[in-house]
Amino acid sequence: MSKPPQALRLVWKKVIPFEHGGFASVSLMENSKRIELVEPTPTATQLLKHPVAIVALLPKDAAVFAAGALSGAAAKTVTAPLDLIKLIMQTHGLRVGHQTANKAIGFIQAFASIGKQEGIKGYWKDNFAQVVRVLPYSAVQLFAYDTYKKLFRGTDGELSLVGRLAAGACAGMTSTFVTYPLDVLRLRLAVDPGYQTMSDVFVKMVKEEGLGSFYRGLGPSLIGIAPYLAVNFCVFDLVKKSLPEKFRNKPEASIVTAFVAASIATLTCYPLDTIRRQMQMRGIVARDGVAGLYRGFVPNALKTLPNSSIKLTIFDGMKRLISTSEIEFQRIMEENRKQSPNASSF
Repeated sequence: MSKPPQALRLVWKKVIPFEHGGFASVSLMENSKRIELVEPTPTATQLLKHPVAIVALLPKDAAVFAAGALSGAAAKTVTAPLDLIKLIMQTHGLRVGHQTANKAIGFIQAFASIGKQEGIKGYWKDNFAQVVRVLPYSAVQLFAYDTYKKLFRGTDGELSLVGRLAAGACAGMTSTFVTYPLDVLRLRLAVDPGYQTMSDVFVKMVKEEGLGSFYRGLGPSLIGIAPYLAVNFCVFDLVKKSLPEKFRNKPEASIVTAFVAASIATLTCYPLDTIRRQMQMRGIVARDGVAGLYRGFVPNALKTLPNSSIKLTIFDGMKRLISTSEIEFQRIMEENRKQSPNASSF
């Protein structure tokens, strides 16, 4: 009997059930044999017994995205008082008026004024708005950095120094553009006592200044964040990469490395941050000279260590949790395969 034409060849399939769920589909085509296996999925009982494995049910990209958001929110909440003090020191002249403003307001003075006027709760004034902004900002920033690093890899698969700097700069600009309006709202609410809620700020800005006001100062913001994150991420990666392998993944290594990277980036890029914030508050204040560009530098530097340490430590911990969940999930799958004799006997 002659072979049937290519289009008329028969396909013979056999479906083999697994004891723990799933099935194997075997297809025989002509002289070739194709085996299609659908892995036995873990049961609800197994997942309850090994809850860490539940994380592996999420797409990895989604899990990493969420890890970036949560780590950023936690760091922002802890360092909210220092961030508010920094804003007050940076915009002191604009808040009290040009005629009566001192040349500068000190850290202790700014700290005491918050407690005196608003009490303990004042140090976390509008923290919800900050967290709302940081959730997408941190998630987009960290996720985008990994994405851009893959994009900028050379033909040999390695990431050059320039490519690493470009990845950090692009990640910073992407996350800033997405969340910039929330940053403007938060700033206005923090430094203007006439506003009570974010909705008040939003309505007044739309009526009096138009929608374009939400992106006032975006240019300097992009210019400021691009070099900052380029330097920060690049130094962090390179310093951590230079550490001995046995220390590289320890939380202590992340804390020290983050401190060094953030300090270098802050020192070199802080003046642009001051200019950006004062442009958001209607104009650049040049009356303080070059020293004015570093107003609020001390609290900003003090905030850098806990913020970077908490953010990166939590993020690294969550990534380790994701990796652990994948290992645990695969272990359960392997146990199910071993308990399914048909999987290996066909």
